[in-house]
Amino acid sequence: MADVIRLQCTECNRENYTTFRNKKQHANKIEKKKYCRWDRKHTLHKEAK
Repeated sequence: MADVIRLQCTECNRENYTTFRNKKQHANKIEKKKYCRWDRKHTLHKEAK
């Protein structure tokens, strides 16, 4: 059911995090505010393809 997805920073476009998503419960792409170590601040991370 749950698939592993990658979260990509919207500012530096690097894939920093991995997480799980149940596609039946969450149809839309995930967006979370996470810490980017290259930008050294909290930025919005979106689900990568």
